[in-house]
Amino acid sequence: MAADALEMKPTPGVPVWMLNVMDTGFLESFSGHSQGAYRADPDGVYMDFQRAAGVCMIDQYLGTNPLTMSDYGFEDTAPRTATTGAEQVMLDGICIDSPEAVVQHLEQQGFPAMQSETGRVAAAGAREVDGVIQSEREMQAFFGPEILKVPHGSSFGHMPELRYGIYGYVNYFMAYTVYPEIMERDFALQGELAYHRNRLAARAMLEGALPGVVRLDHDMADSKGTLIDVRTLDRIWFPHFAHAIQPYLEGGIRLLWHCDGNLMEMVPRLLEAGIGGFQGFQYEDGMDYLRLCRMTTRDAEPLMIWAGASVTRTLPFGSPDDVRNEIRWLAENGPRVGMFLGASSSITPGVPHENLRALIEALNYYRTHPRRQAQSL
Repeated sequence: MAADALEMKPTPGVPVWMLNVMDTGFLESFSGHSQGAYRADPDGVYMDFQRAAGVCMIDQYLGTNPLTMSDYGFEDTAPRTATTGAEQVMLDGICIDSPEAVVQHLEQQGFPAMQSETGRVAAAGAREVDGVIQSEREMQAFFGPEILKVPHGSSFGHMPELRYGIYGYVNYFMAYTVYPEIMERDFALQGELAYHRNRLAARAMLEGALPGVVRLDHDMADSKGTLIDVRTLDRIWFPHFAHAIQPYLEGGIRLLWHCDGNLMEMVPRLLEAGIGGFQGFQYEDGMDYLRLCRMTTRDAEPLMIWAGASVTRTLPFGSPDDVRNEIRWLAENGPRVGMFLGASSSITPGVPHENLRALIEALNYYRTHPRRQAQSL
């Protein structure tokens, strides 16, 4: 069923996309394991949970991810980074304390490194392609026949990115504003490197007969809208993004965009660039699910939609009935083909277990029943 949905074929029910529940106690109890079993065997317990929950497809495997969070959230002892409160960001001996330092590091370190890597990747051939295929096949064997592995991760879905994760929000976005010509050069170099990486990935997907869908992950919005004026993206980012994803489009591979925050202003532009669907909606931030589900690709084809219960509103703060009703609403208003259901993102500790059970119950109802029977749920 998952394979048919990825090929935009009609399915008897709605397949379930991965559920990254980070409450290790729930992972253990729901999958029939004793307390403490996850820490001893995270991969085994994680996959047992996915099977018990009725999951049909996983692209991003996060088997050890729940180990990064306790029942009370991330530990205070976790290392601070550029975006999680580091007092000082040092890169290659350069203190990133100003927009000029961002530019200095890009020109002295970032740009030469990308140019060198682009040459290496452009010259790569069959051996690297075969390695990607082998890695995906090994993961599929680990998943077993019940769950389909879909390409994701370091080998897939490259594109120019906003570098706030490296330089920090303040200094990076000041540099973006003050030095747009440097930012465009960065996007151009990133885009060329991404083009060659995606060329190898698309070749691997076609030669290895891998599922023909890739989800692109890069957060470019918050609850208010895009992190920067979308009109500047039109000038200096979108042309290089379109170049980077061209190998996938030429290979007939569908691209999905992962949505965090309110991306509605970017949606028409992403569709024009060739995006074929969306995943992960913060409905409370203004993502218009009903409107999105009725949009089409630039070739007037239906969009692929991976929807899910809200991990920031309904699951942590709603009732079990609220969870069931949201899944019903998503299912009944979603596209007739190319749809998956799950959660809108990772589910952190603190979500009531009765809500998690209601989620899995509702997902499995739609997995095993045609949507026209929704009123009996």
